[in-house]
Amino acid sequence: MIGISKLYCGAVEPSDALRYGRRSEALPAHLLQFSADKKPVVVWNMTRACNLKCVHCYAQAKASGGPDELTTDEGLTLIDDLAEFGAPVLLFSGGEPLLRPDLTLLIRHAVKRGLRAVISTNGTLITRDKAAEFKDLGLSYVGVSLDGLAQVNDRFRGMAGAFDQAVAGIRNCREAGLKVGLRFTINKRNADEIPAIFDLLEELDVPRICFYHLVYSGRGSALMNEDLDHDQTRRVVNLIIDRTKDLHDRGRPTEVLTVDNHADGPFLYLRLVREQSPRAPQVLELLQMNEGNNSGRGLGCVSWDGRVHADQFWRNHSFGNVRERPFSRIWTDPSIELLAKLKDKKRYVTGRCRQCRWLDICAGNFRARAEAVTGDVWSPDPACYLTDEEIL
Repeated sequence: MIGISKLYCGAVEPSDALRYGRRSEALPAHLLQFSADKKPVVVWNMTRACNLKCVHCYAQAKASGGPDELTTDEGLTLIDDLAEFGAPVLLFSGGEPLLRPDLTLLIRHAVKRGLRAVISTNGTLITRDKAAEFKDLGLSYVGVSLDGLAQVNDRFRGMAGAFDQAVAGIRNCREAGLKVGLRFTINKRNADEIPAIFDLLEELDVPRICFYHLVYSGRGSALMNEDLDHDQTRRVVNLIIDRTKDLHDRGRPTEVLTVDNHADGPFLYLRLVREQSPRAPQVLELLQMNEGNNSGRGLGCVSWDGRVHADQFWRNHSFGNVRERPFSRIWTDPSIELLAKLKDKKRYVTGRCRQCRWLDICAGNFRARAEAVTGDVWSPDPACYLTDEEIL
């Protein structure tokens, strides 16, 4: 996760994180990525059920859940373990988490146990009453997925009217005083929509947006050939930086992040160097604190059936099941070879990653994408768009 607004626009300084000792338990949410202990943010894909049919769904969600989903009691036990372990954030995801009838109970328990509870949703089911309920529960954040304006988004979602319903859900969150943001997955089908999404961000007065680079996982594997090429990616990241700066220059300090391609960090830093920006040294320090990809260390996932993964995209590797052992014990078990290596992945990456001067601030980028293309967990991420001249 690369905070474009934090880094390029100066919304965060290294001293902001250092003031809290860089401890996950003490850091405000917007500084968590700069923690030193990297206690895992945990994504719980609590159901496989979804009311939409998104073409790029990593979970390959379906119309209904199944009998293998964690029960309410098992979910409460999971939350207790995460709270005691010191996980700073629990992200309720799916499928569509609003289809779990016990969602309210589980959010309430997570907040009571001191976790920051957030939701990843398609937004179509967030009524005014539901938004007000989420606010009363103490939910920290709602991330709503949109992949373009109405026509493009609805093609992605497999349902006419999905865009309008999601926008209504966003408005309901804003009305209730609940922090809400957008999530946008970049690919060739929708990259041209990015300027319009920035316009929509302003129109709806939404304070945050995350632009996700495509990961070849689940149904998203079928879009592998529709990922941007390296030149297109560079243009898009520059566009995101430019539009973010424009917002900040006009007194609209929106939080803008890119996710799932840590080449964005060095790319942004090198742009600042070319521009002779005095912020460049501070940005480099923040990138070093961020440490790049954190799958298997500062990010983990629990699937609907209790299996534990390094992140929500990488489902072909499971390290155990919370029905058999608590997440905390699985996560800290040094005998699980792949999990142990992911906590020190810079020692194991190969090819151009191993020689790259940015390895300490990228950590080899996204392992799930590397494996999807090459079959080798440790090979270079094919989505790294930095040139040889930039990395050596």
